[in-house]
Amino acid sequence: MDLREIQGYLYFFFIIFLTIILYGYIVHLYRSEKKGERDYEKYGNMALDDELTSKPVEPLENEDAKEKKEQ
Repeated sequence: MDLREIQGYLYFFFIIFLTIILYGYIVHLYRSEKKGERDYEKYGNMALDDELTSKPVEPLENEDAKEKKEQ
């Protein structure tokens, strides 16, 4: 086996690995939107509505509110 052949195998397995990661991320996005955790269409509208006076996509939570949620 020469170096070119090893590089070919590594390239092939790297592409397969990245494809698995991509599909895993797509499934994660689909499941979290289906459960109602996030609405990703709101984030898509950020590119269209990017004025300084626009309201935030999600309201900011205070540190106290986060701590109460966790308990």
